[in-house]
Amino acid sequence: MTAPKAGDTAPAFTIAGDNGAISLAAHKGRKLVLYFYPKDDTPGCTTEGKDFSALLADFAAADTDVVGVSRDTARAHERFRAKHGLTVGLGADDAGTVTDAYGVWVEKSMYGKTYMGIERATFLIDREGVIAQVWHKVKVPGHAAAVLAAARMLA
Repeated sequence: MTAPKAGDTAPAFTIAGDNGAISLAAHKGRKLVLYFYPKDDTPGCTTEGKDFSALLADFAAADTDVVGVSRDTARAHERFRAKHGLTVGLGADDAGTVTDAYGVWVEKSMYGKTYMGIERATFLIDREGVIAQVWHKVKVPGHAAAVLAAARMLA
């Protein structure tokens, strides 16, 4: 499926989270950072979760919620959060409906082998549920700060 782009209505979703259900509708009226990452407890994903967690108060001051999504289970997310002291919400898309809807379930390759996996991508969604900005093939260093800067500029 093609990834939605800036100006598109964000695909609606409801998935299990490590602290209860997470849905797009629950964030209506607030800005939302929806970041997709490949797998709990891997180096890049851990760093990304820590970076967003470290800036969570700044995101809150910018009236912006932050949710990370992977295909790990809610139980795996609980362990991941506890192990690394993460404070961001984590959504469990174990059925793959959200990663498909946002076009981030893609063919990847490593060491000459191809496989399906989550593209590290972030969507900044405005208060009305419209995608304001998209980052694809995210490089983790500095990313959370760049997303915070964009969230601050969004009305």
